[in-house]
Amino acid sequence: MPKHNMVTATKIAAMLLGAADAAGRSSRAISLKNHTVLSILAAVNQGNAAPVTFTVTQALDAQGTGAKPITNPLPIWANQDTAASDTMVRQADGVAFTTSATLAHKQVVFHIDPANLDVNNGYAYVILTTSASNAANITSANAFGEGARYGNEAGGPSLLT
Repeated sequence: MPKHNMVTATKIAAMLLGAADAAGRSSRAISLKNHTVLSILAAVNQGNAAPVTFTVTQALDAQGTGAKPITNPLPIWANQDTAASDTMVRQADGVAFTTSATLAHKQVVFHIDPANLDVNNGYAYVILTTSASNAANITSANAFGEGARYGNEAGGPSLLT
């Protein structure tokens, strides 16, 4: 077994469980307090040509208090057809990404350094929202915390507190 693997080097938390996304929805808040970087892997099984926009916002706590836009652009990667390729393509930095209208399974990754948040005012949590699209579009998202600041047993400290 390797010395480091995904489970021991990364803390993983479900943000959005897979569900129809006709009206759009918001994820649970994920903490960046105890990790040096967070990646969000958002996915959509796009069964309708209505595009989906994924947007990352910031909050003060796990309840989403004071949620507001992030003003510093984040690195974004996307794969607009995972059946055709496993290559993530670098996109323009931003805080949101809109999928194409093509019917396909898609993945989007947001890479978040805590310094991108309004840390001076206590913002240490992120929330992922999806735009209204169509019930045939099934969305989901997971968070991956890396670089645990305090210990790293079984993936390190929680992303949920």
